[in-house]
Amino acid sequence: MSNQITCIITDDEPYARKGLKGYVDKTDFLTLNGICENALALGNLLKQQKVDLLFLDIQMPYLNGVDFLRSLDSPPKVIFTTAFEQYAVQGFELDVLDYLVKPISYERFLKSANKSLDYFSSKNNPQHAVNSIFVKVDGRLEKLIFDDIFYVEGMENYISIYTNRKRMVIHSTLKAFIEKLPLNRFIQTHKSFVVALDKIKAVDGNMLLIGSNEIPLSRSMRENVIRHILK
Repeated sequence: MSNQITCIITDDEPYARKGLKGYVDKTDFLTLNGICENALALGNLLKQQKVDLLFLDIQMPYLNGVDFLRSLDSPPKVIFTTAFEQYAVQGFELDVLDYLVKPISYERFLKSANKSLDYFSSKNNPQHAVNSIFVKVDGRLEKLIFDDIFYVEGMENYISIYTNRKRMVIHSTLKAFIEKLPLNRFIQTHKSFVVALDKIKAVDGNMLLIGSNEIPLSRSMRENVIRHILK
């Protein structure tokens, strides 16, 4: 793939389609290959051409976006666009790149688009994979390497990041921090916890063993976590 990411927008709401088209047109590395009103039209379009990325609504007539994605053998990467936050766990289960909740600002859209750019860059050029971010700790910027993270705990407007060397406390919500993590390497296990998949040593009932720490595993997320562990 070149630097351009080909994409299709699918949404049953004309206003949402128009807004997303405007966002795609403003983003120089995205190329729009089609706009669909429902999943059935999208299915027909995908039979005619291959694309890299789908901006896919969930609540649509005839067939919702989640069921449509499950029906595909080799789907493109997907960014869900929806007004319903309760589908987020299913988004993780289906390994989507991101999950945008309407109304969607361009700032949030661009962050999601950049995540797709990172994904395709890493896939096609592994040596260019993004493996760290900078976080503000005690007034200074510190480099945080993803491989060092064991787990993250949310505490309202602050989070604690537990690494192989230390604990870092930063001003952020857990939801905002999750958006910066590579989804294929981290998973939410509880409303207040996100863990590194490769750091899980054991699952014991409603707890995960991460290093020497026990991390809670909520009943609603347990099946999804087990599925990712067994991949």
